[in-house]
Amino acid sequence: MTRLHEIVGEVFGAGASVPFSARLPGGASRETWALDVVAGGERHELVLRLDSPGAALEAGGSLASEATLMRAAHAAGVPVPAIVAAGESYILMTRVAGETIPRKILRDDAYAAARPRLAAQCGQALAAIHRMPPSCLARDAPEEGAEDPLRRWRDVLDLLGEPHPVFELALRRLAADRPTGTRRTVVHGDFRNGNLIVGPDGIRAVLDWELAHLGDPLEDLGWLCVKAWRFGSPLPVGGFGAYDELIGAYEAAAGHPVDRDALRWWETFGVLKWGVICVMQTMRHLRGGARSVELAAIGRRVCENEWDLLRMLRGEPAAPA
Repeated sequence: MTRLHEIVGEVFGAGASVPFSARLPGGASRETWALDVVAGGERHELVLRLDSPGAALEAGGSLASEATLMRAAHAAGVPVPAIVAAGESYILMTRVAGETIPRKILRDDAYAAARPRLAAQCGQALAAIHRMPPSCLARDAPEEGAEDPLRRWRDVLDLLGEPHPVFELALRRLAADRPTGTRRTVVHGDFRNGNLIVGPDGIRAVLDWELAHLGDPLEDLGWLCVKAWRFGSPLPVGGFGAYDELIGAYEAAAGHPVDRDALRWWETFGVLKWGVICVMQTMRHLRGGARSVELAAIGRRVCENEWDLLRMLRGEPAAPA
């Protein structure tokens, strides 16, 4: 709380007050606060993200770099919160009203009118992200898959020391069927249901930019379609839409055709990636890195991803949600 008030004082002046603040859930290495600031007779509804010591290394980059990305995103037409101020260890941004919990977005009556629009809005937002200049990325930002998009996750699986024959099979099949995409753009890296603020009118903001990198733009489209982000819905795009809605809107906004076979490859890669991440999270619990019921429970998702991969490798859709 002391750091929160220090930042508010630096940005708004010594006379600013904070009549409301509440830490938001989530984020082991970074704190997120909702706060109201009163300064100069005006009330500002804000969100503050704070690094803990060493968090920039753990999360993959500084919050200052993330703020640079978000400013570039706004300039490209991506809906994002407005940056009020930023430093190496914090971002202060406007608070956008809306919902981020996927099950509420997919089920609550308040978002019934928005749901049919979301897949197309995702296509438009992704087209805008992929127009962002690569120079907005930090100089040390990863270029995932510049030569081999499977290398990192094959290495991670090997380091875990756990036998997962389905993942090994998927790695081999994906390596043999690699698409020949040549476009390299800014890639959000975690564009999915759960990292979007949605209101009754649709997408209001895209969140969580810390995994942005240079890569194949279809990586973002494929990740959005991964079955895990459908949250029980049979609809393949985030649980709220169809492939044609996403692809049609993206092609119209980006001016680039989407190779559906390549999209299928990236969706399959996303299921594999999430499966390996589930193993990683479980091992953190089992090996004592972070004792957590939540991490332990993620272990049950490993077999779900293995089953989905087997179906996809046979040319079938992922198992019904």
